[in-house]
Amino acid sequence: MTWVLISEIFPNKVRGLASSVAIVALWGAYFVLVFSFPILAEKLGTYGPFYLYAGICLLGFFFVRSKVAETKGKTLEQLEHQITGH
Repeated sequence: MTWVLISEIFPNKVRGLASSVAIVALWGAYFVLVFSFPILAEKLGTYGPFYLYAGICLLGFFFVRSKVAETKGKTLEQLEHQITGH
């Protein structure tokens, strides 16, 4: 979902730069996830981090369900108009 959203959400005129920034932020989040796991496992127990990550994923699911528009069958220009209103 994340990679599809990154490729579709930004207007054409800023897509290259904005996608680059979003991808760097995504890899930063991966870094935090991977290196925080051992610390969380020590503090929350063996299964604790997985419950925490499952809760975060559940929140993400509800966010996507409520806030992300359907893009199937639409051109990039139609999406830009839908998102920006211009």
